[in-house]
Amino acid sequence: MRLGGPVVFNDPEEWVREHRRFGYTAASCPEHLTLDQSEEIEVYRRAAAAAGLIIAEAGAWSNPLSSNESTRKSAIAYCQQQLALAEEIGAQCCVNITGSRGEKFDGPDPNNFSNETFQLIVDSVREIIDAVKPKRTFYTLETMPWIFPSSADEYVRLIQAIDRPEFAVHLDPVNMVNSPQIYYNTTDLLTECFNKLGPYIKCCHAKDILLSDKLTVHLSEVRPGLGILDYHHFLKLLRAQNREIPLMIEHLESAEEYQLAAKYILGIENQL
Repeated sequence: MRLGGPVVFNDPEEWVREHRRFGYTAASCPEHLTLDQSEEIEVYRRAAAAAGLIIAEAGAWSNPLSSNESTRKSAIAYCQQQLALAEEIGAQCCVNITGSRGEKFDGPDPNNFSNETFQLIVDSVREIIDAVKPKRTFYTLETMPWIFPSSADEYVRLIQAIDRPEFAVHLDPVNMVNSPQIYYNTTDLLTECFNKLGPYIKCCHAKDILLSDKLTVHLSEVRPGLGILDYHHFLKLLRAQNREIPLMIEHLESAEEYQLAAKYILGIENQL
């Protein structure tokens, strides 16, 4: 397991230094980089290699499923650019969600689980991959609670339908906890994910989840260690699958919160 998370930096040297300070051995592709910055991309790639950092992911956050055709086309073009950036900098993967048929790119919509949407996902992912044809990175979709893929079986179905070796898995198990039944059985959820998706997993997100007693059902994302996700089992499965898979902490509000999350995860890792 290669732990990583966001850091604040101004140059490649500080970028490396901040990752070391947090105990990270994986890094996200710097968000300010664009595909036309070949020299700077190479500087960061070499800095990561010299420091023993794996570049885990390049984000392509956009909505290739938008009902607005102009927005959809722009999103696909952006995903192609970010996949090419991931290829050039040597990232493990380029990551996006599938998008949404609604106005919010990562929001719920009554059409998100339709057969038409499933086929649109297949077509858009093929269009992204086929335009770039990466050799050393992968295009991945983060699991989500209200859009494909929201389960291991849905991800398997997508892998088979997309039928591209450059398509792989970005596993966010917390985003798959969308009911009390799953909430109280995260050990089984993790086992199922690794049994069905293990060889395809290129990166994971680290967070946690907490169920409140407020009606009807309220599931809140929290810092790793403050929820119910079985991190001992998660890290064991990661280690058994591949010690080099990045696990990226996200969505916390301060450096102190990230330090606490890293301490919790690395503490469990050191016990294994």
